[in-house]
Amino acid sequence: MTQAIRAPFTGRAVSTPLATRALLACGTVAGPLFLGVGVIEGLTRTPFDFTRNAISQLSLGSLGWIQVASFLVTGALLTAGAVGLRRAIGPTAGGTWAPRLVGVFGASFLLAGVFTADPGAGFPAGTPDGPATPSGHGTIHMLSGTLGYLALCAAFLVLARHFAAQGRGGWALTYRLLPLGIFAGFAASAATVAAFTAAAGLGLLALTAAIAQLADLAPTVRR
Repeated sequence: MTQAIRAPFTGRAVSTPLATRALLACGTVAGPLFLGVGVIEGLTRTPFDFTRNAISQLSLGSLGWIQVASFLVTGALLTAGAVGLRRAIGPTAGGTWAPRLVGVFGASFLLAGVFTADPGAGFPAGTPDGPATPSGHGTIHMLSGTLGYLALCAAFLVLARHFAAQGRGGWALTYRLLPLGIFAGFAASAATVAAFTAAAGLGLLALTAAIAQLADLAPTVRR
């Protein structure tokens, strides 16, 4: 089954398979779902503190399974969204690498769900306030997140090229600048973990917005 949509800039009707739109929908809900679960858990689980603890640490403790499930579901949704992107913007500028990089980002969530973060900064309850000695699974968790967000920032630069080819200069400029904002937030995490959380959330919500926009873009010539 397909659903007819109106292609931007040309006015011509194109058909997007409903299966592709469903995959893209998965990609758009991934970020809000992950952040929503993290915020609710962070506000209701003591002694969690957004200024000292990362959302990843919610995977620890008796209710840690909720955050683990959030990581795994988000990873699966992002992977589905990457497949949808490949189908929707295939033969276009950035149509090869944007889906691949988003797929790497999704895989990083799956890996982070399997290998949990280390306890620290007083969470879970009874954990010393100081930084924890990195464990093997904690190191893998951290590396997966680092590689995932590097892939996401690279995806934004590729998507900027795609938006530029579509004549969407404002979107292209935004996605060229987004990696700078994300890196700035990560750098500021030395002062407060909340900066890291904000930067990570910015990346997830920006990807949501991009997929929502790309869902209705007609293919153009690959460059």
